Amino acid sequence: MKFPTPHKLRHIGLATLIALGSSAVHADEREQLETLRQTTINLIELLVQSGVLPAEKAAQIVQQAQAKAKATTKAQAELADAKKPEPGVVRVQYVPEFVRKQIADEVREEVVAQAKAERWGDANAIPEWVDRFKFEGDMRLGYQSDMFSESNASITNFEFGGQDIDNTTEDRQRTRLRARLGITAKITPDISAAFRLSTGNTTEPVSTNQTLGQTGNKYSFVLDRAYVKAHSPTFMPWLTASAGRIPNPFFSTDLLWDDDLNFEGLALQFEDSVASAKVWRPFGTLGIFPLEDIQQSSRNRAKSKWLTGAQVGVEWVPSNTTRAKVGLGIYDYRNISGILDEYPSTLYADTAPAFRQKGNTLFDIDSSDLNDKTNLFALAADYRVVNLTGMIDINLYNPVHVILTADYVDNVGFSASKTFARTDGSIDIVKPETKGYLARVAVGMPTMLLRDDWQLSLTYRYLEADAVLDAFTDSDFHLGGTNSKGFIVGGQYSLSKSTWLSARWLSSQEISGLPLSIDTLQVQFNAKF
Repeated sequence: MKFPTPHKLRHIGLATLIALGSSAVHADEREQLETLRQTTINLIELLVQSGVLPAEKAAQIVQQAQAKAKATTKAQAELADAKKPEPGVVRVQYVPEFVRKQIADEVREEVVAQAKAERWGDANAIPEWVDRFKFEGDMRLGYQSDMFSESNASITNFEFGGQDIDNTTEDRQRTRLRARLGITAKITPDISAAFRLSTGNTTEPVSTNQTLGQTGNKYSFVLDRAYVKAHSPTFMPWLTASAGRIPNPFFSTDLLWDDDLNFEGLALQFEDSVASAKVWRPFGTLGIFPLEDIQQSSRNRAKSKWLTGAQVGVEWVPSNTTRAKVGLGIYDYRNISGILDEYPSTLYADTAPAFRQKGNTLFDIDSSDLNDKTNLFALAADYRVVNLTGMIDINLYNPVHVILTADYVDNVGFSASKTFARTDGSIDIVKPETKGYLARVAVGMPTMLLRDDWQLSLTYRYLEADAVLDAFTDSDFHLGGTNSKGFIVGGQYSLSKSTWLSARWLSSQEISGLPLSIDTLQVQFNAKF
């Protein structure tokens, strides 16, 4: 059971003791106030006995009230002397009934409001602070089979060009797990904070999978998200700001960004505060994200790497059965291309990327030829990517939807001459391979929420070597990276509420260069809460 706070008791005690100190109160009022005084004292004693209020604090409250009452009585006496009536005239102070009723109503409303907010007397009530937290999570268990063509080039051939490939011919079967747990806390009506833990490791930004078979060793649980979001319904309601390690703020597909990728930095999202009631709903996003922090010194001339992004778009909702959305974005990478070192210095060693998958044009920035182990490969091209994304969702036959998705990317920042000059001629031929596109059709329910929900999908992907940064694109198709094309066939079926089975067949091959064909089968059980 909850009781009034000491702050509230102090006001009650003060009101009681002050009233008792007045010498001009009627006899019946004096009796009522005496009853209230005794009730207040009893309540304070009960709080002390229950352990809610320390005895020292209770004594302090009573002493303060008594001191206040004496001071008020003295002031009233001095005022009465100053206004002492003429002989034979008697004045009696009187508080009108409607004033007393108004004061009582105000106190009662304040106490009742606090009682409701703090749930006094409800033994089964959940504490109020619990309502400010929201928990969510998911679990995925799956089997994956990777199958390689016998005509693929050897690992040695790929390693010679710096490509990060450790298997090209041996089929592989593995079981995998993904677990995620997120917490969102409402700090104020305008500000919230969110955290999410997940399986995975700190070296792969595009995967949260954990492969089973670790000799009984425990898995890592890493901080996948941590950010603060601000949105005010009254002050600039069209703006939402997110800072920290945040979810992808852009409207996009996995052609450009892997589904597991999170962004580090600041994003500002613009949207009409009453857009849900309109047919045309414009939106926009601005973001700045540090990719790799580098401390410059006399021994390190590499610069910190950054990504800036901007996107504008519009959503069209003409009816409850049709929805379309299109977005145009540009993403500019700064200081990510390599710089050739002059032997024997290593001033620009940190211009090599901290993480990459495979596909982008590379060159060896270590000019030393002492042995192959000194090779250090970095990006040879610049990247300023223009991205056009569109989606149409038609509720063809409720609840069955037809969802069409298209995505197009073009690295307009690529320059063949700059790339050739940067490599100091170590690359014989530099030709633009800067475009990519994706087309997808899905039939069924948009999400797996209820039992017997289902969805079938077919996707075609085409992504040239330098169309996007290979580090951040989908890590499943072609086992990650760029310079790939092929199909994805998928299906999902819901077993019960928020639990479903999914299966995908991914078939890919190289667009140019060394032959590399990979087929992947994924079968997964998913649960969300």
